[in-house]
Formats: sequence, C-alpha cells, structure tokens
Amino acid sequence: MPLSAIIITFNEETNLERCLRSISWVDEIIVVDSFSTDRTLEIARRYTRHVIQHRYEGDIPQREIGFRAAAGDWLMYIDADEEVTDQLRHQITDVLRSPGAKPGYAFLRKSRIFGTWTEHGGWFPDYTFRLFRKDAYVAEPAEVHGGFTVKGERGVLEGLLLHYTYPSIHRYLSKMNDYTSLAVHNKLMGDGVGNIGFVKIVLSPFSEFFRKFFSNKGYRDGMHGFVLAVLGALYTFALYAKVWEYQSRRHEGVGYLPPITNVELLEAKRHSIHS
Repeated sequence: MPLSAIIITFNEETNLERCLRSISWVDEIIVVDSFSTDRTLEIARRYTRHVIQHRYEGDIPQREIGFRAAAGDWLMYIDADEEVTDQLRHQITDVLRSPGAKPGYAFLRKSRIFGTWTEHGGWFPDYTFRLFRKDAYVAEPAEVHGGFTVKGERGVLEGLLLHYTYPSIHRYLSKMNDYTSLAVHNKLMGDGVGNIGFVKIVLSPFSEFFRKFFSNKGYRDGMHGFVLAVLGALYTFALYAKVWEYQSRRHEGVGYLPPITNVELLEAKRHSIHS
C-alpha cells in the first residue's frame, strides 16, 4: 500500500537532511514549511518536489495540510529532528504488506538530549502514534503536544524512532518559554484546572522533580538525569505561574492577556521584532 510521509518545517537546515535520508524509501514525501529563512527549502527539494509553504498556525493544522495533499493510502508523520532507523523501516514495510494490519501504529522513540541518549526520567520508553490509514485517522487538537489517533485497535512497532531534541540547555529554555505559554491554553481548555494558587505553584515543581528523578529513575542517568529533572520542575513552575498570571489578568479585566495560542504567539513575536 502506498505510504506518504509528512514533515513540517521552519528553519530546520541542521536536522532536515538526516530525517529525509532516513525516509527516502517511502512512496511520497511532503514537506509543509512555515516560510523558512535558512537552507531548509533547498534541502527539502533535493528529496521531494512536494513542498508546500503555509503560515504556521499550530502543529495539527499544519500537518493536516500535508495529509490532505497526500496521495498515499497510509500516512506517516515525523519531525525534522527525527530519524527512522532501518529496523523501524522494515517493520513499517511489513505493516504495509500485511492484509491484517491495524488502522494505526505507535513508534518507540528515543531522545538525544544535550548530546546524550536519554534512558530514564520518563523520556524512554516513549511511544508516539505516527503511522495510520488516511481514511481512519482522527485529529486530537491542542495548541501544543496535540496528535492523532484512529478508531479501532492500535498497534505498536518497537523499531526505534530517533529524536535529536534539545541539543543544548539554551535550546531547551528557549523552547520551554513557547511550550509553557501554549500549554496554558491546554490547561484552561481542560477539565478541573481550577484557580491556580500558591500551593499549586510551589508544590507541583517538587512533585515533578520527584517523579522524574526518583519514580522514573532519572538518577540512573547521573548528572544528566538530575539536570533534566530540575529543568522539568522549572517547566512545571513556569506553566503554573503562567496559568496563574493569565487567570489573574482575566479576572481583573486587565487589557493585555499573555499569548497562549500559536496565532497569538506568532503575532507577539512579530510585534517584538518590529518594535
């Protein structure tokens, strides 16, 4: 069965070629780009003629642009900083040949963080749903960390999807600012978030550190695991502090509300650049 692979990009010249090389065997590659200003488009066009440029409004909408353009009966989406291993490739092709294939499959992903493959702390094993029939998928929208699922049974492929995420702490902290702002929207749209107060802001980071470093055995990764656990706690603190800030401003009727959607975040960044 034909397989289309969809990648969304913005200034991914350091990662994209590794990713595209690892999926050069698929029937169709579609790159949906958010008007990159580096060599991303040049690299993409070495591997595919299907390059679409579209203003970024969130992961789910951007990926679905590629899904709608795809000709394959099966869809696979991966990120520019990911790589399909040979073992995973063989398992995917086995699925495509199988008459009894399930409508969708999760991949086992392993992350390289700060130059080290991370084994614990909740980072591994990490199963991410990435392969499905085009006529069976269902979107699960969210401003950040949204995804897709299928109606029916899901399978799991144990071949590794390699994730070259966060090459440095600087990069982690930079992305954390965006992710925590978008996660505020997720929290506010969810059930039972309630009003965030002192106890939640103070205790949640400690709980997150304990979970990552002790419950999920981050200590087995040594200093690397400790730093990641501390950064996870910092992420949690920033998230709940931003929820508190947003709720307080909205309750007080303050004119300016911080950006918590992809569209608002893009607009804030444009304003910052031009001011």
